[in-house]
Amino acid sequence: MKQTAVKIRAMKGGQKIATLTAYDYLTARYVDEAGIPLVLVGDSLAMTVLGYETTLPVTMDEMVHHTAAVSRGVKEALVVADMPFMSYQGTLEHAVENAGRFIKEGLADAVKIEGGAMRGELIEKLVANGIPVLGHIGLTPQSVKETGGFKMQGKTAESARKLMDDAMVLEQAGVFALVLECVPDDLAQKITASLTVPTIGIGAGPYCDGQILVFTDLLGMGLGHVPGFVKQFADLKPQIQKALSAYKNAVEESVFPGK
Repeated sequence: MKQTAVKIRAMKGGQKIATLTAYDYLTARYVDEAGIPLVLVGDSLAMTVLGYETTLPVTMDEMVHHTAAVSRGVKEALVVADMPFMSYQGTLEHAVENAGRFIKEGLADAVKIEGGAMRGELIEKLVANGIPVLGHIGLTPQSVKETGGFKMQGKTAESARKLMDDAMVLEQAGVFALVLECVPDDLAQKITASLTVPTIGIGAGPYCDGQILVFTDLLGMGLGHVPGFVKQFADLKPQIQKALSAYKNAVEESVFPGK
């Protein structure tokens, strides 16, 4: 059965929600066939797929292109498209138009937007126009230039109160779930207990209603820094390197192909 934003929201307080990123058709097939209910086409593809240093340079066209590929590979999971930097920070009309592209061209089921209470009006507008929204607070990678880097958020009493307020505003605005990134465990627990929509944690401890990891991090395929909160469920990088070296040697030594 195809997942919907309504079904994901109804998972609050029940079975934990396993969530993964996917960036292409093949990855999407693997993730969907594993029974993962929520797939995020994250703007992290800027670094994992396109080779940028941060998420900031990735464009709408690039994100729509990859979202469409993922959507073609998914039969049951809810596909959420990550709205890239400056695709929604301008006028409401511009943001709604871009979100609509993900639904029409990318065949996504929902979009994800970074930011707290300041995004409330936009989220209300999108939901009113039939576009489900996954919220995202805490560490918001699109704001790294303003925040000074990839740092834990909500460590002070003041910043913790702000994150709690942000969460309540976004719930009221109509998000079907909320990503909490890099916030202290106890704060994530309080926010989760205060909301009627699910929280999806990444570096936010075990008390959220679900968890999300980057596909290449989970499988140990990444080439760059791996965050300390990541659990690698496989270590494929050395296996891939070994296979490629074996192929190279077999060709050079005329072992492959055989007669």
